[in-house]
Amino acid sequence: MVERAGLQVAAELAAFLEGDALPSSGIAADSFWEGTAAIFARFAPENRALLAKRDALQAQLDAWFAARRGQGIDPAEQEAFLRSIGYLVDEPAPFTVDPANVDPEIATLAGPQLVVPILNARFLLNAANARWGSLYDALYGTDAIPGDAAPGGYDAARGAAVIERAKAFLDDAVPLANGSWRDWSGEAPLLADPAQSVGRAGDNLLLRHHGLHIELVIDRTHPIGRGDPAGLADILLESALTTICDLEDSVAAVDAEDKVAAYANWLGLMNGTLTASFAKDGRSVTRTLAEDRRYTARDGSALVLPGRSLLFVRNVGHLMTTPALRLLDGSEAPEGILDAIVTSLIACADVNGARANSRAGSIYIVKPKQHGPDEVAFTDRLFDAVEDLLHLQRYTIKVGVMDEERRTSANLAACIHAVRHRIVFINTGFLDRTGDELHSAMQAGPMIPKGEMKGADWIAAYEDRNVQIGLACGLGGRAQIGKGMWAAPDRMADMLDQKIAHPRSGASTAWVPSPTAATLHALHYHAVDVAQRQADRAGEPVASLGRLLTLPLATGRNWDAAEVARELDNNAQGILGYVVRWVDQGIGCSKVPDIHDVALMEDRATLRISSQHIANWLLHGVCTPADVDAAFDRMAVKVDAQNAGDPAYRPLAGGLALQAARALVFEGLTQPNGYTEPLLHAYRARAKAAG
Repeated sequence: MVERAGLQVAAELAAFLEGDALPSSGIAADSFWEGTAAIFARFAPENRALLAKRDALQAQLDAWFAARRGQGIDPAEQEAFLRSIGYLVDEPAPFTVDPANVDPEIATLAGPQLVVPILNARFLLNAANARWGSLYDALYGTDAIPGDAAPGGYDAARGAAVIERAKAFLDDAVPLANGSWRDWSGEAPLLADPAQSVGRAGDNLLLRHHGLHIELVIDRTHPIGRGDPAGLADILLESALTTICDLEDSVAAVDAEDKVAAYANWLGLMNGTLTASFAKDGRSVTRTLAEDRRYTARDGSALVLPGRSLLFVRNVGHLMTTPALRLLDGSEAPEGILDAIVTSLIACADVNGARANSRAGSIYIVKPKQHGPDEVAFTDRLFDAVEDLLHLQRYTIKVGVMDEERRTSANLAACIHAVRHRIVFINTGFLDRTGDELHSAMQAGPMIPKGEMKGADWIAAYEDRNVQIGLACGLGGRAQIGKGMWAAPDRMADMLDQKIAHPRSGASTAWVPSPTAATLHALHYHAVDVAQRQADRAGEPVASLGRLLTLPLATGRNWDAAEVARELDNNAQGILGYVVRWVDQGIGCSKVPDIHDVALMEDRATLRISSQHIANWLLHGVCTPADVDAAFDRMAVKVDAQNAGDPAYRPLAGGLALQAARALVFEGLTQPNGYTEPLLHAYRARAKAAG
């Protein structure tokens, strides 16, 4: 550690900030550290007080629910109680959010959003470059087209099916005045709506529908173009309009070494220098950030379109502290405050430079896991202070508020009001929201099985209220209203069938797990006019608070032993499969096989619900500690077998990962709001110390 303005700072963090991040900001190091120390002195005590309020409210919830266990919960009585303890606050008077200088990808366009772990440079570059994707490749390489490609090279029959599907899409999105794109022979196409033709790049044609661009690649020398009457070799879709570079749920960052690696990747994105080299097909490949795309508009002028996704950065929430920096009293610094300072400092390279990310000159931070309007207002004041430190105009730093905790959902309008001048994003997150539901009402009784949660009425009310309240607060045309992740990256046919529900809900974006998924999900935003859907829903009455607060209790259920064992196995397998990679290898998000060997994108949100669900059943006697240990033993064997091909994998028996998994369940009642971070960080730090 080195001393800076009274703070003890990890040497590698100080070296990174002073040698890499500060020079392009125009801020002197001494001034930066003095301002940083002042921010921690002001906000760290308030951060601790907000966490203490969480604990106090949870204690009151526990006592109230425990006293009514088995008697049923009267909705009116629950609401009155929640108001009496300050859990529920009064609704603000009607208002409209007014963030300024918001890029169109966020304010007015509707399209897919990627979330990517910030510690993996290759994945970061793939995501940043996923603004444009090949529709032909996305269809050919996934189960979106039924059947498998024939071995031994290009499968002509599958290729023909891809081309048929793609041209049917063109007929729907950008129809010709006469005939079908299937019959187009290459002459200048006459569109039913000529305004949809916006430019060219050589022989390539640039079209636009619902604000999203479509590029027809014309190349008669290409293997595909040679066989097409118009020489059409590919169709490129504007895909991932935005990407969240994640410092939170999808990474395992437990110390200064990890934090500096994450911050360095963010800096590489902001100043355009990030690269990643890797072996592919026996040769070395170096990936860099894509350039902007240049066309000639219909009037002959130059037309430049972004070549990259617009980037958010997701900071951590208010809970965790970091050993990378210690305060005057020797305590670890709140990690969320450090993230706010450092990620904003780094983004100054973009705002004060070429503006290769935000052409509007804004910094976009997603803030997760906030409980209610007091915590959101704290974030607003913190961002004010960071702007002052970095000499930024007020509200340069924009915020995305994740609606993933019960107290935020129940007070969503008040939360939005607290950041009405800088909010650019709200979304729903089923898994964290369910995890908080389980922990908040832990004492009320046993909860329904995890697989039944999505059909619960409180979930339907939660999803509706998020859109309805967002629209009532004026987010339409000013900010994103988002929906959650498609977790099965290898099941694109199912995604195409189901995820169209998100734009149909009026959400302007939804999370996808890969660039390929972004290209396929983009089809949904051509099929649905989101602006019109928002206009249609704008006058809807908001789903009732009573529905939102209805608990998913398994009232009067007679538990079958086989059903309980299946549920325990499902949860235990998911916990072990994720935790073993987190603790032993520092992998915070990856495709983890589920109990049926289906690869799912797992992160800490999935872990939170699984561990809290078993903890709930243990508390209420649905299962015993012996049942849980037996499930862990059975599933450890399965998870070991699923990872047998990984040379870095260590068997679970006797290891730290199995200890961590058990702790997440058996200590689940005492974990703050049911979060998994404290235990995961502790066990990962032990694993790193042990080499």
